[in-house]
Amino acid sequence: MREGSLDAPTRHPIDWQNPDFLDAEKLDAEMRRQFDVCHGCRRCFNLCDSFPRLFDLVDEQEDEIEGVDSANFKSVVDACTLCDMCFLTKCPYVPPHEFNIDFPHLMLRYRAAEKAKNGIPFFDKQLTETDRNGKLAGGVSGLANWGSKRGNGLTRPILEAVADVDKDVELPKYHGKTFQARAKKNPPVVNTNAPGHGRQVAIFATCFANYNNPDIGTAALNVLTHNGVETEVVYPGCCGMPQLEQGDIARVAKKAKSTAAALRPYIDAGKDIVALVPSCALMMKFEWPLIVPDDENIARLAQATFDISEYVMAIANEEGLAEGLNPIDGPVALHLACHARAQNMGPKGAEMLRAIPDAKVTVVERCSGHGGSWGIKKENFGIATKFAKQTVKKLADAKPTHVCSECPLAGKHLVQGLEALGEDAPKVEQSTHPIQMLAKSYGF
Repeated sequence: MREGSLDAPTRHPIDWQNPDFLDAEKLDAEMRRQFDVCHGCRRCFNLCDSFPRLFDLVDEQEDEIEGVDSANFKSVVDACTLCDMCFLTKCPYVPPHEFNIDFPHLMLRYRAAEKAKNGIPFFDKQLTETDRNGKLAGGVSGLANWGSKRGNGLTRPILEAVADVDKDVELPKYHGKTFQARAKKNPPVVNTNAPGHGRQVAIFATCFANYNNPDIGTAALNVLTHNGVETEVVYPGCCGMPQLEQGDIARVAKKAKSTAAALRPYIDAGKDIVALVPSCALMMKFEWPLIVPDDENIARLAQATFDISEYVMAIANEEGLAEGLNPIDGPVALHLACHARAQNMGPKGAEMLRAIPDAKVTVVERCSGHGGSWGIKKENFGIATKFAKQTVKKLADAKPTHVCSECPLAGKHLVQGLEALGEDAPKVEQSTHPIQMLAKSYGF
């Protein structure tokens, strides 16, 4: 047996339909087995709050892991954001090592068992209904954005009391016209003289770009068509990441099957699938095939899917980007999001920004602390803010004019952290996706 592994991490399919997956005794035994390895190693101590909580639990017992009450494991699970950084960047004992440690999927298994036993709390479930919420709030976007605005002393305390959403967290805005609707009404003209002409893409709009930030989609559409790519915007529905965070694996599987079936005709027509948000690309490329490993549509989709930054850099490296890029006003600080890193594609967002003439780019490869719907909860927002402090400091040290993150929620959280620095903060009103900076450089 080797002390750690230098082999590339590999993941096993999630055996969620096996009755043993939810068996309380078998789950407890597996948690103790993996936690004992984690406690003896501790390389992951600074990644998130799950590990300090685990180590404190074990350190308080004379007989270590055997003495920990199983009920206390919940606090460890509740602090996990499923970012995958422990599995991909820290742990020397992940498969193919015989210790077979997969901390994020162990946390997922616990949440699935918890859901099977107790269900999902009502308001927690409502917060993650992104498609429904986007459609309803988009119809009354002015009212919805007023009600969710940070600092609204009338509505935010009520939202905190009822739904446990911290009154101080910056929430996403909604738009009355979705990205899909905008693209249909004003389709850009394809630049047939671009080196990349001949490529065909179906842009997977994602719930966030479709309902909350259509500008990301518009920027991607403009950049791709300017680079000769024939595009079509499609959106069968949310990728299921919010439901995965809650352990609702069956619902994720259902979404995966229906979405993959809806996208199969585009793949068969020779089109690449490009996702605008890294969490969605990660689900389609890696998580769905592990949840539904025997579905041909899902397997084909995983091979055909690209993150938007990854796809633009594929054009840059294989055919070359179209002319027209111009310098932008001021330096850029890029937060390299966890779910972008988890795709094992390299820092494509940074490479894309460096394609801009004379661009001064500082890359910050640290956790934002946010963790999607996890970070907006009252019991978690303080922890999210704590873990973001060093990231915020590194961003501020770059003295940027622009702050970018491929994860829109992470970017929003980090800009809020910059605001908290007061007079020492760089003057950044909002974060942007790197594709928006490339579009800005092109003059869109």
